[in-house]
Amino acid sequence: MTLQQQRAFLCLFLFLHARSVWARVEVTMKDNVEVYLGDSAEIVCHYNFTEANSVRFVMFQWFVKDKGSSSRIRIYYAVEDNKIVDEGTEYSGRIQVTLDQHKTQLTIQEVQLSDEREFICQVNGLSAGTMERKTHLRVFAPPGSPVIRGVQTGISVTNEMPSKVATCEARNGYPKSNITWYRNNMPLVSSAGLVNVWTGDTVESSGLYSVQSTLEYQVVKEDKDANFSCEVSFFVPGDIMIVESSSVGITVHYPPTMVELWRESPQGLVKEGDTVELRCHGDGNPMPTFIFTRKEDPDVEFDSRGNVLMLQAVSRSDSDDYLCRPRDTTALKEVKGEMRLKVHYLDPAVLVPKESEVMLKGEDLTASCNALSSEKTSVVWYKDGNMVGRGNMLHLQDATYETAGEYVCEVTVPSVPALHTSGSVHIVVHGGPQLVGEEQEVHLEEAVGRMVNLSCEARGHPAPSITWIFVGSQNWFEVFSKSSDHMTHSVVSVAVKSDISAMCNTSNDLGIDVRAFSIKAIPLVTTSAPFSPEGSGVIIVVIILCLLLLAILGSVLYFLHKKGKIPCGRSGKQDISKEKTAKDDIVVEMKNNANAKSEDTVLLKAVNGDKNGTNDQ
Repeated sequence: MTLQQQRAFLCLFLFLHARSVWARVEVTMKDNVEVYLGDSAEIVCHYNFTEANSVRFVMFQWFVKDKGSSSRIRIYYAVEDNKIVDEGTEYSGRIQVTLDQHKTQLTIQEVQLSDEREFICQVNGLSAGTMERKTHLRVFAPPGSPVIRGVQTGISVTNEMPSKVATCEARNGYPKSNITWYRNNMPLVSSAGLVNVWTGDTVESSGLYSVQSTLEYQVVKEDKDANFSCEVSFFVPGDIMIVESSSVGITVHYPPTMVELWRESPQGLVKEGDTVELRCHGDGNPMPTFIFTRKEDPDVEFDSRGNVLMLQAVSRSDSDDYLCRPRDTTALKEVKGEMRLKVHYLDPAVLVPKESEVMLKGEDLTASCNALSSEKTSVVWYKDGNMVGRGNMLHLQDATYETAGEYVCEVTVPSVPALHTSGSVHIVVHGGPQLVGEEQEVHLEEAVGRMVNLSCEARGHPAPSITWIFVGSQNWFEVFSKSSDHMTHSVVSVAVKSDISAMCNTSNDLGIDVRAFSIKAIPLVTTSAPFSPEGSGVIIVVIILCLLLLAILGSVLYFLHKKGKIPCGRSGKQDISKEKTAKDDIVVEMKNNANAKSEDTVLLKAVNGDKNGTNDQ
């Protein structure tokens, strides 16, 4: 439209206005219109004339208030069918205006932050007058989700002032956001010496705001399990939005208020020689290192590693009350852990009698076995691997040769199975010889020409000796001989040519014992020679009785000689002779041979016999 046309249009408008002075215009608008950044904004202007029929001409204009000043800029006007968007403004290509009978609507495309300003609608009805109203366009941009960062270092409860706990940031929002802090979902408000909140903002190049907030808090021990979070609140069209952050925890450093000391190993009761591991733990954070001491020596520190004390090869002297306490602590009062260590022990067994004891046959003996221990003991006695008694005392009554032997006492501690000890005592039973078996005489029958084995076993201590005496045979020899502390065993073999009488004689310093053997020879061929059974039997009985008497006499003499009851000199000679009355009579001669043997080795041939089998009948 040219300048001349505009002037003509204005003159026409004034003319019409002069003809309609009795009408009046009314305009209404919302105070605010709210819209998201980037959306379209619709601003509606309602108008009305009191005398609508008298108004023939209406002019509409839209203005925007300049942000840099109090002036305003027209962006649109319309008269009748002329609807014109002013050129050269920032809204020239972004607005649309619609008109109808009672309103006009301004639509702004792709709203920007700079659009947050006042938009003015003016309606001119010439004679009805002019009226305008304004609407403030408000633009909103929600910020991004809040980002919370907790401090990575530990915070000490001993700090005198509130310490930095976390930061929270909400970026690119409009208008400025508000940040609220929470502890375990309870809001935190600033409080001198307890809570400080520092909030600032940054204007980005886009014009949006980034808001930062820092929380300073006076931490206490209970905050070790606390969760801190922030909440961002911001305006949106017609509402207030709230977005919560995630939660963060903090590391709280605090001195221990409780210390515990316990034995980690070994399990069960502790015995001498064990390696003991003691552990100390406190409720402080971080866990401090500890000092280990004993109640008896509180000023002597053990060489420990952190919270572990190793005691190698403990003994009973290590039994004591052990204590641990933090090495470096800022606690208001001293805290410590304490426990009692008891080391169990078992001393070597002590036996009475010791090592060995000599008993006479038939005597009684009581042996004892004890071992000093920290706990109740159990004692069991064994002989030859068989249990023979329980308890500290072992009673041996009416000793026999079977009583002799090694007795082992084993001492254990039932409550500490690994503790055990043992000791032994050797029992020796002294007594005269005793032939095994109850027979005083043994009768045998054997065919002529056969070999017969005769066995003689004797018990006694000192070990008895065994000698053999044969009548009626020259052909005999020893085939087996064995001797130990309490036993002697001899086996001889004899050839049967005729009836044989034999005697096994056993003796030691304490006595003698004798057993007779009678072997009846059974002829292989019967002859017709006259035979008198009665005479032969009488001769045999006489011979046996003589042999028995001689054996007993010889043993008694030998026994008395060993006991020193019969003194024997080296001079002189004794001949014992008896007139020969029969073919089988025996002559016994006892001689002292000063050149060869002493009197201690004098043997009675009739008693001890000739083991080489060379005696003449």
